[in-house]
Amino acid sequence: MSDPTDRLRGAGPPTEASRRTYLFALKDAGGTVPPELGVARRIADRGHRVVMLADGSMEEQATGTGVTFRSWTDGETGEIRDWAARTPMGLARDTVKSMFVGPAPQQARDTASAIDEVRPDLVLTGFGAFGAMIAAEARGVSFDVLLPNTYPLPAKGMPQVGTGFAPARGPLGVLRDRMTTFGGTKLIDRYALAPLNELRAEYRLVPLANTWEQMHHARRQLILTSSAFDFPADLPANARYVGPILDDPAWTSNAPWAPPAGKAPLVLVAMSSTFQNHVQCMQRIVDALGSLPVRGLVTTGPAIDPEEIRAPANVTVVAAAPHHHVMQRASMVVTHGGHGTVIKALAAGLPLVILHHGRDQSGNAVRVKLRGAGIAVPRGAAAPRIAKAIAKVLETESYRKAAVQLGGAIERDAANGALLLAEVEW
Repeated sequence: MSDPTDRLRGAGPPTEASRRTYLFALKDAGGTVPPELGVARRIADRGHRVVMLADGSMEEQATGTGVTFRSWTDGETGEIRDWAARTPMGLARDTVKSMFVGPAPQQARDTASAIDEVRPDLVLTGFGAFGAMIAAEARGVSFDVLLPNTYPLPAKGMPQVGTGFAPARGPLGVLRDRMTTFGGTKLIDRYALAPLNELRAEYRLVPLANTWEQMHHARRQLILTSSAFDFPADLPANARYVGPILDDPAWTSNAPWAPPAGKAPLVLVAMSSTFQNHVQCMQRIVDALGSLPVRGLVTTGPAIDPEEIRAPANVTVVAAAPHHHVMQRASMVVTHGGHGTVIKALAAGLPLVILHHGRDQSGNAVRVKLRGAGIAVPRGAAAPRIAKAIAKVLETESYRKAAVQLGGAIERDAANGALLLAEVEW
């Protein structure tokens, strides 16, 4: 079978006859923004028309991507306060309300209106933009779902997202996955399924059997990571690995930064760009670096004021820095385990210490650990334990070699966005 990217290699921009219109419908979920905007920019760079419906908080970051930006008419998407949830049921309820169901009716109205106006050839939605998916389906327009992480939906061979499980082994492992997947889906359905089916009924669409079925109605599920990083599984026919988008957030591009002076190994600390109640965790990491013969550069992101962190002489704390530049000088990365930071570190050949907090982060940590490219440490670990993990990764060559090997496959999949463009320029 020929490589689907062959036709893009050396190809010029689309002709007038092949130029298309794309409508994006996105939500600001923090770390998902840079890869989603990166998709839009790559399509616009090819000469296509791109219109974007998104939270107003994304407008500044979208500047320069070549898109026509429009805000949702009903304000911002709710914040995921997973750090405040006391039970899995509470977390599911709050996530569904703030990210999935709450914005869906207005998303559907805005997306339907935009479809009627701009007549897109394809709608591309964020993971939780269910209202936009429903509007596209109702208007008879093909839609793709952007999945800027490892594959998050139930699939045979894929551990349930959020569990941090390794792939199943033997009958008991298979039973474990069946039970956790069934339970996870039922928990989301409890809060999402009835409201979504009510909305689908308004648009004269048949009801869903479960919440995730809405994404299976997509033309494509575009998985914005490398298959080399994810676990093998039996994915649906419309799922495609199209490689990661390694773009840094726009707010880091001109951020001033400099590592501490000296020649000791440079350790980059990059935590969540959204608040996950992680100030104390970050402080313990900084304390750990202070006890080691290293130089530390900590980027707090927009969620944390650098002044909240007490830094020793060998650690510099800044709000932001372009990670792709820092990683060219760094020896390793300490992170909460967000997909964007993990995949960029591996692409740069850097091993990791991961203190995962929630969401998909435990899953990213176990993927790194099983590939031998780093160590996972509990987020509540004391500074001496964190320091021990950092020292072990720096002193053990096998971690670096594993990161370099995995990073090579990641870089190949990310190169030029060819896998992505081969799917959206059908």
